[in-house]
Amino acid sequence: MSLAVVTIVRGRPDHLRRQEAVLAALRPAGPRIVVAMGDPAVRSLVAPDTIVVEHPAPGADLPLAAARNVGVATAASLGADAVLLLDVDCLPGGSTLPSYAAALQANPMTIACGPVTYLPPIQLPFEADAVLELCGRHRSPHPVRPDPAPGETLRVPAAGRAPANAAELGEHALLWSLSTACSLATWERIGGFDESYIGYGVEDTDFACRATTFGVDLVWVGGADAYHQHHPVSTPPVQHVRSIVRNGQIFADRWGWWPATGWLTEFERAGLVAPDGVGWRLCAR
Repeated sequence: MSLAVVTIVRGRPDHLRRQEAVLAALRPAGPRIVVAMGDPAVRSLVAPDTIVVEHPAPGADLPLAAARNVGVATAASLGADAVLLLDVDCLPGGSTLPSYAAALQANPMTIACGPVTYLPPIQLPFEADAVLELCGRHRSPHPVRPDPAPGETLRVPAAGRAPANAAELGEHALLWSLSTACSLATWERIGGFDESYIGYGVEDTDFACRATTFGVDLVWVGGADAYHQHHPVSTPPVQHVRSIVRNGQIFADRWGWWPATGWLTEFERAGLVAPDGVGWRLCAR
């Protein structure tokens, strides 16, 4: 199987350099594609055989959904059979790529997700062997997501209908474009990411809703680890409140319910948003 690895990026040069070093050492059996969202410096940070696609990003909110679509379209044009979306913050482990490829070969019309470890604030080198050793030593997968043993998979059936609420979406709500893989045929069935979502938040949930509506099962893949490089974050992500509210309204208009209610409730406590009928609105500041 030709599994393309697609990463979208603006900034994060050190994260990208480490990811490139690890992928070069692991030798993916497919094209390596980086979509640079208005970042001309990317070409100087990647390996010679990495394909860089320039994608404009004129506004403050990055076109994350559109950039992922561009990356997958590039993979398809290069003859890939499947694609792994891997955030620039994330490093694959030694078994990640073959584990994803094996899972998709056994379960071709599914979406595959692996365990994700948030690395502590340790100083990571840029040499692939040292990075992989440190990742393995600090492995501690996110507790909310399943963690099958290496070589094992857990398949979660899709409902085959539009989810009427978050409960009906079920485990598909845990689908995370931070590290997820599928065949190109599955991607076409779902239709990729909806580009009306601009900026951070909600596009993954919309993708998951369409996957479950079209009957695309979710597979948790043991051994397909991703290691998230540490960087400062805000919880909740207050810097993205505007895009989360805007994208949440687009989602609610389409599916009939609001996503990201945990974040929205925390934003309300902070005085950033207020209930507005059945939804939410930004507070004037």
